Amino acid sequence: MQSKSKIHADSPFHEDQFDRIPDPLILQILNNVADIRALGRCAVVSKRFNSLVPLVHDVYVKIDRVVTVDGDSSDDPLNLSSSKPRNLFSHLLKFLFLTILKPFHNLQNPGSSNKPLLPQLSHHSPAQVLKNFTHVRNLRIELPAGDVGTEDGVVLKWRAEFGSTLENCVILGGTRIDRKPNLSDQDSSSPSGEDNGSIPESFYTNGGLKLRVVWTISSLIAASTRHYLLKPIIKDHPTLRSLVLTDADGQGTLSMGVEQLREFREKPLAASASANRTQVPASNMKLRYASYLELPEGMGMQGATLVAIRPSSEGFVGGGSGCHSSSRKEIEAFVCNAFDGPFRAAVKALLKRKTYLLEMNGF
Repeated sequence: MQSKSKIHADSPFHEDQFDRIPDPLILQILNNVADIRALGRCAVVSKRFNSLVPLVHDVYVKIDRVVTVDGDSSDDPLNLSSSKPRNLFSHLLKFLFLTILKPFHNLQNPGSSNKPLLPQLSHHSPAQVLKNFTHVRNLRIELPAGDVGTEDGVVLKWRAEFGSTLENCVILGGTRIDRKPNLSDQDSSSPSGEDNGSIPESFYTNGGLKLRVVWTISSLIAASTRHYLLKPIIKDHPTLRSLVLTDADGQGTLSMGVEQLREFREKPLAASASANRTQVPASNMKLRYASYLELPEGMGMQGATLVAIRPSSEGFVGGGSGCHSSSRKEIEAFVCNAFDGPFRAAVKALLKRKTYLLEMNGF
């Protein structure tokens, strides 16, 4: 009787058919994976995968939880309204990121059989985690929460473009979002008559303008701090073509494209003297307001406000009554497409409102 060991030895199918898949195809699959934790798991599958993972072009880093340097943590360390409020970005350089690291502890560096792909430290920053990914072109980082504290019911969203400094920023805010289940509710909730497209006098006397100033300054501080903290990542990855830094709440998004990344590398970064953030230049602002907006998906926004910001040195071409002016195409496209869903509809509706011009000093 033939032994089992000999039966297996004589089998013509011992060759691993997966080895016949070319490296470029595997890289394409890994690029579609993108998530850095999933890539870490892929890298421990085989030596071949371990050598290919650092070559991926598209990487997504999701930070789920942070703890401070001294190990102190809480159930909600990012809750700005808690008894121990924390400013995420004023302390971000001291935060250590844990959850994205576990899959990488056993990765080996392709250039050395004994050297790990990531350093054997207990904690790493995103820059350290990404250090051995040598061909990253498109990088997306998601923070665990928005950093601008707001009152319950308030909606605040911002999107900013940076080169070596701020290029464009758009802020959308509302004091409350209403859900209208039926038409009769829509009719009863909508304000009547008095809204003619202008800001009412009460806006200046009941703290409405002050609140919008706070939203604007807070959003710009958040954006400029995110920008400053990207410096080591951009320095370590000259192959980057697109970089997006957002948060799980969908509150704020900072984006940089090819030309903006090149400018960031070539021009000196003007840091704020008072904090670890990029200095916000003197800017022109265009504010539009509606006491109430009807939105798609059965929504309504009270106290709807749109603020478009551009450095004074660049001039302001983001005006106009709509999103189709050919002479202002790029800036208007940025403003119109800054947000998705009903919030995009809110922006387009607000762009038809009367415009109020403001100036802001750099800070």
